[in-house]
Amino acid sequence: MRADQFNTKGLNDSEVIAARLKYGQNSLSFKRENGFIKALTALAKEPMVLLLLVTSGIYFISGKPGDGFFLAAAIVLVAAISLYQDSRSRNALEKLKDFSQPKCKVIRNGEIMEIDSASLVVGDALMVEEGMSVMADGRIVHSNDFSVNESILTGESLAVYKDSSSADPFIFHGTTVASGLAIATITAIGNQTRLGQIGKSLEQIEEEKTPLERQINNFVKKMVIAGLVVFLAVWAINYLHTANILDSLIKALTLAMSILPEEIPVAFTTFMALGAWRMMKMGIVVKQMKTVETLGSASVICTDKTGTLTENKMSLAKVYTLQEDRIADAKAKHLSEHELQLISLAMWASEPIPFDPMEVALHAAYAGSGLKDERHDYRMIHEYPLGGKPPMMTHLFENEKGHRIIAAKGAPEALISISHLNSDEKRRIASAIEVMAAEGYRILAVGEGSFTGDDFPARQQEFTFAFKGLVAFYDPPKKNISAVLQEFYRAGIAVKIITGDNAETTGAIARQIGFQGADQCISGDALMELSGKALSETVEAANIFTRMFPDAKLKIINALKAKNEVVAMTGDGVNDGPALKAAHIGIAMGKKGTEIAKQAASLILLEDDLSKMVAAIAMGRRIYANLKKAIQYIISIHIPIILTVFMPLALGWAYPNIFSPVHIIFLELIMGPTCSIIYENEPMEKNTMLQKPRPFSTTFFHWKELTMSVIQGLVITGGTLATYQYAVSQGADEPLTRTMVFVCLITANILLTLVNRSFYYSLATTIRYKNNLVLIIIGVTLLISASLIYLEPLAQFFGFKQLNINQMAISLIIGFISVTWFELYKWRARINIGS
Repeated sequence: MRADQFNTKGLNDSEVIAARLKYGQNSLSFKRENGFIKALTALAKEPMVLLLLVTSGIYFISGKPGDGFFLAAAIVLVAAISLYQDSRSRNALEKLKDFSQPKCKVIRNGEIMEIDSASLVVGDALMVEEGMSVMADGRIVHSNDFSVNESILTGESLAVYKDSSSADPFIFHGTTVASGLAIATITAIGNQTRLGQIGKSLEQIEEEKTPLERQINNFVKKMVIAGLVVFLAVWAINYLHTANILDSLIKALTLAMSILPEEIPVAFTTFMALGAWRMMKMGIVVKQMKTVETLGSASVICTDKTGTLTENKMSLAKVYTLQEDRIADAKAKHLSEHELQLISLAMWASEPIPFDPMEVALHAAYAGSGLKDERHDYRMIHEYPLGGKPPMMTHLFENEKGHRIIAAKGAPEALISISHLNSDEKRRIASAIEVMAAEGYRILAVGEGSFTGDDFPARQQEFTFAFKGLVAFYDPPKKNISAVLQEFYRAGIAVKIITGDNAETTGAIARQIGFQGADQCISGDALMELSGKALSETVEAANIFTRMFPDAKLKIINALKAKNEVVAMTGDGVNDGPALKAAHIGIAMGKKGTEIAKQAASLILLEDDLSKMVAAIAMGRRIYANLKKAIQYIISIHIPIILTVFMPLALGWAYPNIFSPVHIIFLELIMGPTCSIIYENEPMEKNTMLQKPRPFSTTFFHWKELTMSVIQGLVITGGTLATYQYAVSQGADEPLTRTMVFVCLITANILLTLVNRSFYYSLATTIRYKNNLVLIIIGVTLLISASLIYLEPLAQFFGFKQLNINQMAISLIIGFISVTWFELYKWRARINIGS
């Protein structure tokens, strides 16, 4: 498309700079809460931080400043880790937000260019087309079949037709183009636009919590309540034994700290945000974090044909004239006069400034046909936009001599129904359509109308049309699409094609790419007649849906959702908006997708490459699996900490308070980085994309899912308590017993981290997984733990004693056995699956 067609050169570079200096950036500025302050405020309300503050204060009051300072330092460290994690999440999401900023087209220096909407300046020549969002206020200077939906400002859902001579020749920020094309000179940007003055901003809308997020919050709340109950009970028991209120309070707070699983919500936020950021680097923009959670459950992919399964590189391939009743190669050097006239008429039926790939191809074919180029001699005097079922469009042109051209094109059914054809002509046309469709061509019919006078009918179908012929376009399948489909099938994901094209053409392309169920097809009209069980069965059985329109697409999505399928749908046009929004995962194409489609979607493929959806689903499954590992690890390791603190006290053992708050907080600091860093960075297991999709309703907070984590935790508890009793039986004092129990627990913690990297593959396999953080985190843990025991000042502070070789060996062996038994369980599971 050339900018000189619009008779405007737009602003030059110096004018753009001057306008930006004078009027600023094109962005809506609203008072927004500082992210750091918000994170700090949320941190101050965290139960763990409050417990640390209270305990630290009690230590100071009771004359133990060393413990008090340690817990105060722990508060700073916990705050630093939490703020760092929050910062990582916010930075990832901010990058996503910047990456998904809407683009717009402008004419500058006589050239059409695409820029970020924030770079628009007052005076720019903005070009808007069907499906785009208007990014600033402007005055229309040129338009073509242009209508705009202004419901965001007016509440009126019907599109309004506008041009430069309208009573209201303005377009406004936030509205969407319903049809056609317009060039507008920007008059206001940012807060000066009508939308900015009203003060509406999508940024003010808070995201609804996802099912998994709600489940995590509920689980943490229950644990907080349990912690409160146990805290009161332990405080009472200790007070009855010692009559020391402050000492009893510290010991009760110790147990309360061990119960709180505050790492779980941090892990969830971190995993989701960083997962979205990782996908952005792969060329997949995730607009909402909740999409990351949903991706791993996708069970059905509904894809359009053009541009998704095919290259979207339309070229005019065949022409068929009714008069000659033959199919000719459109690129042949010697086309007949009738065939050349058909190409000319098809071009006149297109937009004067084409943006649809088929119309671009028709203009190119006309320019290369050898016919005299008469496009500058005629002006459009009336037009009927694409409409009706099946759809068609009609354009009326006239030159200075008054000669008029009335040209129409559209679905063959549409032109056949309004042309006066006899049965033989209809049979010949149907035969030609069948032949070309069987080869995968996309077919349009072309008709010529006749009308005198200027009182044009309200509907294009009221013209008298003569059916002239068919034009067929070829859009070859993408080279990688067959392999992509096979990957979906291997992952247990059904694929369905939803297209506006006819059944023959779609079926031909489907067979070329190895699509499963290419013969199971239904049209939009037939689908709309179904309801209830018949609809449900048809939507499940059919894999190709043709001649689709918005209501039919939406009906398919809702029917699949009613069958508890998790539906992903690709789309690029205005008409895809409702279905994209209704799907669990709406997928817009980054290049050919309209802004309306991108706004409605939850995910954008920047390169229009469906293979990226395979990568996105794999990433979704990986994130969910790793989050599950992290949470199950947290639950498993919390159990022995809780019971090791509680059981000696409840059973009246020799040393009832084996761990103090300083020990608990140290263990918490080890566990936090382990789950949030190691597990988030875990690679995808090799069998991940060979499994069926996870049901969306599945959660790892059901008893069935938690059973193994609880068993692991109880076995580790058995190990720590056995170590405790062994030490006591050997006459160990309290510091020595504490040290042996501590070593056992640290050993179990490290091994649990390694063993739980997979619930299927053995440690011998997972140890080869590429995750550099494993060695770093484990190395740091071992170094610090050894320092606490063997550096005298630290050992005295923590109440530890150096162990001899036998004591160390016993503690390590018990810790080893209490975790590695799980390897036998996994081995048995592999044997059972293999058999």
